[in-house]
Amino acid sequence: MITATANPPVCRVIDYKKFLYEQKKKQKELKSKQSKVVVKEIRFGPQTDEHDYEFKKKHAQKFLEEGSKLKAYVFFKGRSIIFKDQGQILLLKLAQELEEWGKVEQMPKLEGKRMIMMMSPKK
Repeated sequence: MITATANPPVCRVIDYKKFLYEQKKKQKELKSKQSKVVVKEIRFGPQTDEHDYEFKKKHAQKFLEEGSKLKAYVFFKGRSIIFKDQGQILLLKLAQELEEWGKVEQMPKLEGKRMIMMMSPKK
């Protein structure tokens, strides 16, 4: 055992290559223990039909149960950008129905032609 407070200071002679190898091994082990954040995406249109909505909602629920983050977005094509309010209503409805499995991380906001909302799973 080597103490840093010893008087006079004590040092140990080691193989530098072996030391580097041990360091790399520790780093790799720490990296493997980290959890990777998976983001799943679900795309809606501004006038998504009820059946399609329910189908996609089931998938979103499954993603949140698995522990993945969810990125739900409404994509506006061409002149459908005039239905911004419908897109927002759709995303808020989704958030409300999935609040049992996840919480809203980012409220719906318009970015270019997409209105994006992020949800993260509840622990």
